[in-house]
Amino acid sequence: MTPPPFHIEGATRPSRWLITCDHAANHVPDWVSGGDLGIAPADMARHIAFDVGAAGLTRQLARIMDAPAILSHFSRLVIDPNRGEDDPTLLMRLYDGTVIPANKHADDAERERRLARLHRPYHAALGELADRHADRCICAIHSFTPQLRGRPPRPWQVGILYSHHDARLGPAMVQACRDQGWVTGENQPYTGHLQGDSIDRHALSRNRPNMLIEIRNDLIATPEGQAEWAVRLAPVIAATLAASGL
Repeated sequence: MTPPPFHIEGATRPSRWLITCDHAANHVPDWVSGGDLGIAPADMARHIAFDVGAAGLTRQLARIMDAPAILSHFSRLVIDPNRGEDDPTLLMRLYDGTVIPANKHADDAERERRLARLHRPYHAALGELADRHADRCICAIHSFTPQLRGRPPRPWQVGILYSHHDARLGPAMVQACRDQGWVTGENQPYTGHLQGDSIDRHALSRNRPNMLIEIRNDLIATPEGQAEWAVRLAPVIAATLAASGL
């Protein structure tokens, strides 16, 4: 039997928070090009295939916060669950200098097949889990590489992303992280709003309080780093929501 394209942990935990991890895995299902996208194992182990360390951080954080968590179980290179269905980067053919051979000639039928078997079931499960709490808040966990090829180093330890459509928690979380002494980017290293992404779909469209946390992946590459940052982040997230009065 084909495993589901997501994992859910602690579905009945009582917290308002739902912790999500869109890029948890570098898994390629067997039915996608025989389970091989045609790139080197070293590339499949780096940030282009998944968010290094994010899954472990998500699990640890969710346990500490007594919150449910949902994690994807397919590589972002197969199809990106943090993109809308009409986003041109939904199915990447080139990423950070690496050509993805299995995607190079993927046609509309192949795109639809991956949407139907991976992307849509993941979002259906995320939506159902979010709906279980009347006052749900969503915290999305991601990680970023310290440096893209040919680009300047990224100095931040933490990036807090938020949309201009909802600044209820984002700026306060930025300041809270800086108060901890962490080098924190505000809508860095990425923009905080992307039409059709997971936060847009499951938080903004439902007026749910939300934040997206990016951790530099060298800080959470090990279980010890993941545990350390989970312990650091949990009280800051909780205090930021409490102070907001939401």
